[in-house]
Parts: sequence; structure tokens; C-alpha cells
Amino acid sequence: MSLRNILLGGAAVFALTLPTQASERLLIGSTSASSSHYGYFVAVAQLVNERVPDVETSVVETGATLDNLRRIQRGQVDLGLVTTNVAHHALAGTNEFDGQPVETQLLWVYTAAPQNVVVRQDAGVSSMADLQGMRFNPGIRGSATEQTSEAVFEALGIAPAHVRGSTTDVVDMIKDNRVIGYVKSGAGTRLDASTLDIATFTSINVLSLTNEQQQILRAEMPDISVVDIPASPDDGMPAYTTWSFGVGVAASPDLSEETAYQIVRTIMEDDTAQANAMAELRGANLAELTVTYGTIPLHPGAYRWFSEQGIDVPAHLMPVSAQ
Repeated sequence: MSLRNILLGGAAVFALTLPTQASERLLIGSTSASSSHYGYFVAVAQLVNERVPDVETSVVETGATLDNLRRIQRGQVDLGLVTTNVAHHALAGTNEFDGQPVETQLLWVYTAAPQNVVVRQDAGVSSMADLQGMRFNPGIRGSATEQTSEAVFEALGIAPAHVRGSTTDVVDMIKDNRVIGYVKSGAGTRLDASTLDIATFTSINVLSLTNEQQQILRAEMPDISVVDIPASPDDGMPAYTTWSFGVGVAASPDLSEETAYQIVRTIMEDDTAQANAMAELRGANLAELTVTYGTIPLHPGAYRWFSEQGIDVPAHLMPVSAQ
């Protein structure tokens, strides 16, 4: 049995219909299968398998960003979902990666991820401060949501009684009233599918940052953005303010320049499959999102595509070889 098969034991792998004579096989780290982001990566893998010659891919269900970055570091996956703030810390060897930097490079950013603080309406919680001491999930274990939520609550002086678990487990606990709520990445400016699932069983509220809390986060956490989310008639949610970061795809430096180039070209030229997988991507400009939210240097293959398009790449996104 191969090392990769051994270390992926217990992880769900979405195996696609693959070319029969592909010379390069890649594993893509994603997130929980219950997340809309998992469906996005299935669409990405299908695009690559259909349009990039001699490359075949499979999607691995993982614990999201932190887990993916560690798997990239160990050579367990070749590319995968990352958030821009955690990717920055990983490359710099700070925060969770203190003294152990991860050599990873950006391929593209596909969406921003507002972090929604969702609670049961009957929990008697109407503000972030009310979460003090409450049974609450800060995000799935190993995810950027979990790490960032804990940092946010620490900055705000709020200490919930954190409950750990997968998205599926936590959704069930919220429905059963064993946990009052969780932090979950939104699907653009809309609520995530798992949050909408909870809302079919019990009424929910999405908490908003106060003006004072916004000022604290802007001063103490420059690696995240404070964003205003407009009211959503479809979800029945009023406008609120929360924190956000970009969500994208990073790769191991071992991924060849040509393969990275072909993957990025395929993704940037697609105007259907990704939007079908995540509705908020319809009409999205992935190149613009990448140069706006990217925090680590582009993979040389990605940079090659951006250069060919005449896109102005900020200095902090330039590959080391091009600086």
C-alpha cells in the first residue's frame, strides 16, 4: 500500500471519472463534505480532469485550511482550499505555524468568506458579548474559521465554552439544543447550506459586531477584514457586520510550473461549472479576487498566466523567482 493511501486512511476521497493514461495524479484537499465549498472543489476537479491533458485529480474531504496546509507540508495533498489570512501565517511561520513555516504558493482566490456567528433564536443571545460561557462551536476542528474565531473572541475579551466537532456533528448538536450555535463561513453574502439546514429546524439569528468591536478588530487583527453584509430577503436575515477573509487554492512548490499554469488557465477560462457549484461565483472575477485578497506569492505557473493577461500583480504576490 502506498504512503499516500496509508495517511489518507479514514479520509473521504471523492474519486472522479479519470483519464485512463494520465501521467500526473493530484490530490486536492477540500473541507467537510457538508460544506458548499466541497462541491466547489468537486467542480474544480472535474474541470481539471476534462481539460488538462495527462492530469487526473481526486478530492479529499479534510478539516479545511489548517489541515490542508499541514497535508501540503507533509506531501499528502498537492493543492487545496486555504484562507488568505491563515496562508499568510503559514508561510511566515506565525500563529499556529510558529517556528514551522509551510512552503506553499497561491494559485487563485475564488470568493470572500464572511464569518457568520449563528445562534439559535431561543438561546437568549443577542450580542457577541452574550456568548460568554455559552456552549458554542468556533468552527470545524483544524479550519481557518476555528483559528480566526478564537483569535477574534480573545481580542474582544469573550470566552465561550467551545465545543469541537465536524460540521455535521455540530449542526446536529445545534438542532438538538446541545450547542447554542457556531461560526460558519458564508457562501459569499449568503448563509452557508449547513446554516440554512439548521434554520429549517429552528429559528436562528446572526450576530453583528458593535462599532466598538469593529474598531478593536481593525486595530488588532489586520489580517482580516471587517465587512457589512446586506439584508437578505431570501434568508430572512437583516443586515449585519462581521469579519471576513478570502478563500482560495494554494499548492505545494513541488507542483510543476506547467501543471499549475494549465490548471489556473482552465479555472480562469471557465464561466459555467464553478458558478453552477457555487451560485455566488456567477459573474465573479477570479483574477480580481486573487490580486485583491491574496496574501502569499503566486505559484510561478499562476504568475505566468496573470502575466500573459497583462494583469498587474502586487509586489507581495510576486513569486520569489520574479522579484
